[in-house]
Amino acid sequence: MVGHADCRAIDGRQGVNPSQKRLLRVACVSACILVTSSGCGQIRQQVDVPFGDQNFKSAIALIELHKVRAGSYPASLEDLKFLGAWDRNWLSAVEYRKLEDGYELNLTRGWVGTPDLKYPAEFWRGLGLRKTNVRRDGA
Repeated sequence: MVGHADCRAIDGRQGVNPSQKRLLRVACVSACILVTSSGCGQIRQQVDVPFGDQNFKSAIALIELHKVRAGSYPASLEDLKFLGAWDRNWLSAVEYRKLEDGYELNLTRGWVGTPDLKYPAEFWRGLGLRKTNVRRDGA
């Protein structure tokens, strides 16, 4: 059985003085800054690539699905219908512009920064994507 004193120790109200709390806050803030700073470029790139990949591919899927359903590409991303809870996250990481013969889609964010992505020629086949800041293999 856990007594009242044990609960205070568990929830942190006993045994932690104000200077320890301050030190813990400084350590947490420092860790956050370290992870997001340019000094952790390798770690950031490792995280940015999979998030950027997901953001870019999911946006393409939603845009192409709109074309299948409506017969044309959306005038803007706001025209997309039946979005899931996560779709807005992916769409917030891209810039879209409808073109006369398709669309332009630029990746603006992975997790923290913008990753350098490249896809093979087969990936681009059949898409209405005409302009992008994502590289094409062999280009």
